[in-house]
Amino acid sequence: MNKVFKALSDPTRRKVLGLLRERPMTAGELADHFDVSKPTMSAHFAVLREAGLVEPVKEGRVITYHLMMSVLEEAMFGFAQVFGLEVKATEQPNPESDPKSDSTLPPKEQTL
Repeated sequence: MNKVFKALSDPTRRKVLGLLRERPMTAGELADHFDVSKPTMSAHFAVLREAGLVEPVKEGRVITYHLMMSVLEEAMFGFAQVFGLEVKATEQPNPESDPKSDSTLPPKEQTL
């Protein structure tokens, strides 16, 4: 959990995670959103990888980063427990048992 919160402590890394929440992006696409050097962005990516918050997928010379939401959720639940907060995970609708859900949309865009 400490590595996750270290990664989250930097505003640049939080913005990277926010961008990845929309869709997986290449390192270059992510770097275009920041006015910092490539080595600086590489260092940010390394911290996020070490924390398990992103998963890099290399295709040839291109690295595409994917957000690992489950790692972030686990850290948040653990943090809440430290302070005695009761947090319940939101249940995702099961498209097979719910005729109102649209299984073609990502979970955050499904409507009931």
